[in-house]
Amino acid sequence: MATTQIAVRLPDDLVAWLDAEVDAGRATSRAAGIAKLLRRARRIQEDEQDLAILLAAPPDPDQESLLEWMRTRTYPASSR
Repeated sequence: MATTQIAVRLPDDLVAWLDAEVDAGRATSRAAGIAKLLRRARRIQEDEQDLAILLAAPPDPDQESLLEWMRTRTYPASSR
């Protein structure tokens, strides 16, 4: 994968948090930590777009009947 080096200015508290992530082994470097956060933000954005598409679509009759069955089904009592 090709990479591009960029310069970023961050508040000191975020840099301290990022350094703590590296120290704890949750990121291998500052750059890896930032890349991880950006990938997660992109996934969230893509998921939100997918959800908006699903919510805008007309309901699927098969799914509606399944939901109705689940709503009216009698469930056994929990053994906890």
